[in-house]
Amino acid sequence: MPGHRQAARQKPSPGPLIQQALVHHQNGELAQAEALYDKVLKSDPKQFDALHLLGVLRYQQNRYGEALRLIAAALKTDSKSVAALSNYGLVLDKLGSRADAVATYDKALALAPDNAALHYNRGIVLHALGRDAEALQSYDKALAIRPNDADTLSDRGNALRALGRRDEALASFDKALDLMPGHINALYSRATLLHDFGRFAEALKCCNIFLVLKPEHVDALNIKGKSLLALDRAAEALASYDKALEIEPRNVGFLTNRCNALVKLGRREEAAESCDRALAIEPDNLVALQVRASLLQFLRRHEEALGLYDRILAIDSEHVDALSDRGYALLEMQQHSEALASLDKALAINPRHIRALNNRGVALQRLGRPAEAVSSFDRVLMLAPRNADALTNRGTALVDLGRCDAALRSFIEATTVDPEYIDAHGNEALARLCLGDFREGWKKYEWRWSSLQLGTYRRDFQRPLWLGKESLAGKTILLHAEQGIGDTIQFSRYVSLVAKQAANVILEAQTPLLTLLESLGKMCRVVAQGGPLPPFDVHCPLMSLPLAFDTDLGSIPPVVELHVPVDRVTKWQTRFTNVTQPKVGLVWAGRSAHQNDRKRSIALARLSPLLSTPGIQFVSLQHELREGDAALLASYPSVLRLGEEFADFADTAAVISLLDVVVTIDTSVAHLAAALGKPTWILLPLGPDFRWLLGREDSPWYPSARLFRQPRFGDWDSVIQRVSAEIGALAAQTSRP
Repeated sequence: MPGHRQAARQKPSPGPLIQQALVHHQNGELAQAEALYDKVLKSDPKQFDALHLLGVLRYQQNRYGEALRLIAAALKTDSKSVAALSNYGLVLDKLGSRADAVATYDKALALAPDNAALHYNRGIVLHALGRDAEALQSYDKALAIRPNDADTLSDRGNALRALGRRDEALASFDKALDLMPGHINALYSRATLLHDFGRFAEALKCCNIFLVLKPEHVDALNIKGKSLLALDRAAEALASYDKALEIEPRNVGFLTNRCNALVKLGRREEAAESCDRALAIEPDNLVALQVRASLLQFLRRHEEALGLYDRILAIDSEHVDALSDRGYALLEMQQHSEALASLDKALAINPRHIRALNNRGVALQRLGRPAEAVSSFDRVLMLAPRNADALTNRGTALVDLGRCDAALRSFIEATTVDPEYIDAHGNEALARLCLGDFREGWKKYEWRWSSLQLGTYRRDFQRPLWLGKESLAGKTILLHAEQGIGDTIQFSRYVSLVAKQAANVILEAQTPLLTLLESLGKMCRVVAQGGPLPPFDVHCPLMSLPLAFDTDLGSIPPVVELHVPVDRVTKWQTRFTNVTQPKVGLVWAGRSAHQNDRKRSIALARLSPLLSTPGIQFVSLQHELREGDAALLASYPSVLRLGEEFADFADTAAVISLLDVVVTIDTSVAHLAAALGKPTWILLPLGPDFRWLLGREDSPWYPSARLFRQPRFGDWDSVIQRVSAEIGALAAQTSRP
């Protein structure tokens, strides 16, 4: 049997037939040897050598039942034959009677305790039984007798590996290969162990040596492919899997690994085809299902992926990777509570599952539980201190808690771990800006163009980007809006600075703002975003202008003067003809699709204390109402609903010009009202947007703005209570004779 050794045979009886048979046997002439053994046994059915050696011959012919019977008969003649006991152990092992094989080796070792082959064979059987500590003892005894035996050292390494003593296992494999550089089993075992260690380059080298000796060894081709994948050599990995599949075309493991290689190469359709081939062979193969689901996730087909994860869990309800990745799919589908439940179930099975812990933190953050999210990210970092995802996510949760200093440290650490981590750089920029570090913050903010979210605003013009370094003398520059309406209002103030340097300025802005920006006509030409552009020499996005002008807190340009059409003011003025009370505009919700909507918007019902303030004419500037808002507004006759009638921002601006105060969340109306110079009370979450800075009630961007901040995360009630008191004071002051 390969891997086992036959003990040295006892010297046969001097009978000429046995001697002749043994010569044939040793020369591999089994038929001639068999005939002679049979001839001896016809004369003497209990002849020990003929029984024993014919049993060995049957073993070599894989006729294990006959071998067992013959050697057992021989042992009845001589129960203390070490060779017969050893070979009897080999046959028992082949027949699966491994416990009996161990007992047989023990009998032989009682007779020959210094027989290295017996100790070695006993170790092999014990390893097969999973009794690796005992197997190791047997291998060590064999090596004490024969210290430079490569086979024993190789198999000893496998026992050590099974015991989790991987460093010692590697040393045992290395010693075997020092003695015999081409030792096939040691090469293969060493390659697999190096792969487990994550030492992929060494594993690959070992596989390549092995495959020179056994070029069609599919398991070695598989390990080679996995090592190449880990080394980002996906094309070579694909070739390795293709070669393995030529040998075993229906091997599901190779097909799924091939799929991973194709994904890395960006060949997603072929990857899906490879995975589908695997599932056609084995529809319930959990690995193939998991890989297929991951591929669907990669393609952002989350609902289909969810179906596959549920299919996996129907087969294995405790499949921890499926539970974890199912949670991620639910996160992407905005089903945050369901995602958290799936992730918690995964972590109940494996509390150290990094992906599940990280995604659990994301789910908690999106559910408005940032302190718990930070704890979840901290658990990740205890297990993997250099996990850039967890460091970045932890930073965003700390921002929600208003802890921007700690968040900044987390973002910086993430960029140290991964210097190309786009989200970490982008969030570092926002944290620096929020802390008032404009010099570094504006520089870092340029990372936004590499992000998935804001990169879509990038404009690939043929003309160069201007960031303040080159002279604009004699040139035409295009300034273009890039994000929201509020951003355009805030940063259009830089037009006057640019106009002092350039021959001509073109401002491309969102269509709803064109009328309001007519007042800039003396300094620039305003054109509609998405329309044809006049010729220009250089360009600059509006939100890169603070960087171009090296803006700090002391050099913020004044607010741009907006043009409010007189006819619009006249139109809306008629709606206030009989209103004598102070007029307070209200905005409580922004776009639901906005990434920060969960933090910035307020449920209308929470404004009840404010709306109940007597002596105030509230005016809804809310253009779109959310579900239930209309019915609730109907119960407050003090609220005049105008926002739903607005055609554009010129209407919004006209109504704002007629109000006394605007109370709003952080949305475009806040920028519009403050830019118009109207007293604007902005309600802010604990972790605000960068432009509102920290810990101050005023804004260097808007002199007429007043900031009302949450004292604790999610505590809008305290904010509304303060605003209600201020509005009540306004009503009382106005009602005095």
